[in-house]
Amino acid sequence: MDGGTVLVAVAEHPQDGGAAAGQLARITEAIQDRGAQVRWVTSAADAEAVLRTEARLAAALVAWDLAPGTGDEPGGATVLRGIGRRFRDLPVFLVMADEELRELPLWVSQSVVGYVWPLEDTPSFIAGRITTAARAYQDALLPPFFKALRRFDDAHEYSWHTPAHSGGVAFLKSPVGRAFHDYFGERLLRSDLSISVEELGSLFEHTGPIGEAERNAARVFGSDRTYFVLHGDSTCNRLVGHFSVTRDEIALVDRNCHKSVLHGLVVSGARPVYLVPTRNGYGLAGPLPPAEIGATAERIAANPLTADAVSARAQYAVFTNSTYDGLCYDANAAARAFAAGTPRLHFDEAWFAYARFHPLYAGRYGMSVDAESFPGPDRPTVFATQSTHKLLAALSQAAMVHVRPGPRAPVEHDRFNEALMMHGTTSPLYPMIASLDVATAMMDGPQGQWLVDEAVTEAVRFRQEMVRIGRRIEAAGDRPAWFFGVWQPGEVTDPATGARLPFDEAPAELLRTEPSCWHLEPGADWHGFPGLTDGYCMLDPIKVTLTCPGISATGELTEQGIPARVLTAYLTTRGIVVEKTDSYTTLVLFSMGITKGKWGTLLDALMDFKDLYDGDAPLDRVLPALVAEHPRRYAGLTLRDLCRQMHDHLRASRLVELLDTAFQQLPEPVAPPQQCYQRLIRGGTERLRLADTPGRVAAAMVTVTPPGIPVLMPGESIGAADGPLLRYLSALESFDRHFPGFGSETHGVTRDPDTGDYLIECLRAPEPSAAGLTTAPAQRRDAQDAEPVG
Repeated sequence: MDGGTVLVAVAEHPQDGGAAAGQLARITEAIQDRGAQVRWVTSAADAEAVLRTEARLAAALVAWDLAPGTGDEPGGATVLRGIGRRFRDLPVFLVMADEELRELPLWVSQSVVGYVWPLEDTPSFIAGRITTAARAYQDALLPPFFKALRRFDDAHEYSWHTPAHSGGVAFLKSPVGRAFHDYFGERLLRSDLSISVEELGSLFEHTGPIGEAERNAARVFGSDRTYFVLHGDSTCNRLVGHFSVTRDEIALVDRNCHKSVLHGLVVSGARPVYLVPTRNGYGLAGPLPPAEIGATAERIAANPLTADAVSARAQYAVFTNSTYDGLCYDANAAARAFAAGTPRLHFDEAWFAYARFHPLYAGRYGMSVDAESFPGPDRPTVFATQSTHKLLAALSQAAMVHVRPGPRAPVEHDRFNEALMMHGTTSPLYPMIASLDVATAMMDGPQGQWLVDEAVTEAVRFRQEMVRIGRRIEAAGDRPAWFFGVWQPGEVTDPATGARLPFDEAPAELLRTEPSCWHLEPGADWHGFPGLTDGYCMLDPIKVTLTCPGISATGELTEQGIPARVLTAYLTTRGIVVEKTDSYTTLVLFSMGITKGKWGTLLDALMDFKDLYDGDAPLDRVLPALVAEHPRRYAGLTLRDLCRQMHDHLRASRLVELLDTAFQQLPEPVAPPQQCYQRLIRGGTERLRLADTPGRVAAAMVTVTPPGIPVLMPGESIGAADGPLLRYLSALESFDRHFPGFGSETHGVTRDPDTGDYLIECLRAPEPSAAGLTTAPAQRRDAQDAEPVG
């Protein structure tokens, strides 16, 4: 490791000529001679700028009499507080002049590791103290596995095991291999090692540095046990489902689930009972309303698949938190509601791994459900699966499972590990394990909150600026008054005063720190979700949904509109790729990598789109690639023409309304998912056009993106020709034909290459009686936990 950077924050510039300044200059020269870099600043404001931008700091030398930054306290105090918020255990030396130690506040002694009187020791001695502390800090900074991996890499040992590229050497023997080696670099390839490296530990035995890293992650993320998974949250969901519920047992499943949850049901052979989230006028999926969770017994009794289940009680429940659009539950309220019906509760937190590290999300994540917040014997076992790479800093596919066992369904490690080994690999990528270890270390201590707080702060600034721009456009009166909106409350309440404040006029500090500003108040028009209670659900500020003119959250359509697919197609030409696009909304994520420059570019692009629309710009200038690919459809149109045609089509087809109906009125379940999969791989299915599917049973899941939620599960009846599902899919098929280049990504649907017709995989009818794929009615266990899975 290099010498890092040392912050020197003193009142005088080295060129000022004073004795102390000259001595400090000699100290910094000695620091640089020892391999460290120096950042010299002369004010608290400049020091705070360095703290925000310089992550390589290894030590700091701070003068108490530094020029003040904010408030009345000395600048040195301001810098010490800033260091405490940003770094954990950074060695800080306080530069003293004539101050007596007894004149300093008591908290200062807890913030520094030593004091420096520049004129009382030699520059070499003082520099030695600082650089020694810096090296110790850098060494302690590394988390367990990453430290061991670096140590092994530094040993420069020959490799006699897999992988066969032997630290990248094999790539050097081929021209194309040499190009690969040069692109990724020797260090990555040297760290791609075999499980034969005993000193690095075992991913499945959870020993050595890997086991230590997992235990460290459990401490940081607040779980009883944490497991590293190298195939994304999808694998986490499958293994938790596979462990938690067995063949012919009942699973309660949030219909707003990822397809990997279904895969877990296929593997386990469970009988799913789906719970229906609420929806709003934009077509966004909301939370499971309290009444839906409270009615699980009725849902189970009414489901045809549960009649011959082994127990009338569910063994497992899984729901999405936070949702794709940033809606997160009161975790303990949800756990209490589910606890009456199941002993195992799975929070799919693929997009929410950062929640523990900011007070705004207190009590909103799975691992916050513990013996203190939920005492007593009814507390369920809680699993939280997280896609660490999505919104924390880890390599793609890096994920974790966090476990907090409850009294009703203890989780024995060795048994859970069997499920992990079924879904894991015996050839793990060590850099991916290291990235999980580093992602954990990045969130440990004050720096974790600092990183999340920065993302929240930038999201709040962007949200407020969007509202202000809209108001300025309307007030100017020199152009059409419309602008894009943001899905958020129009007003918030300051709990200290009770005052209602317009969102854009509320103090940013209030929005950054007060959870109630983001609560979905029951009945509020801005969110459009029915059936909620106070504090039950909160909008995550870093998941920003932009709204386009054309429809409201309560479903009112307007004469003119700008479909979001047109907007995002334009944003793509500007190098801006959004996370998700629905009919009139688009989602952007304010991750830890956000900057003002990044969101400023988005603002500029939105303003430019408005100018192009208002000016009726030719479409071949706005979306030239689209027109070039489909000239017969789009040549001669303007941007406004395209938006009008698409909006009129969406209104006439009532696509958003049909989507809502299809998701609210679930298809009738006919067969368990596992049986459908067995038929699928043994030729017991056929692909049919929509017109031929009424009354047939789906053999594969159908998921439409947007919005990315399954509309049809394996084993469900497709229903009548005029039923909600076929009306919605037919409208979607019609949209794709009318607007080539804007079609939906529909998993589970193939298209006829000649006609573009949708084709759906259905069970063959009649089902062959000799297939041997049906199951005899299971013997029911009346006691919910007669044979605990875990």
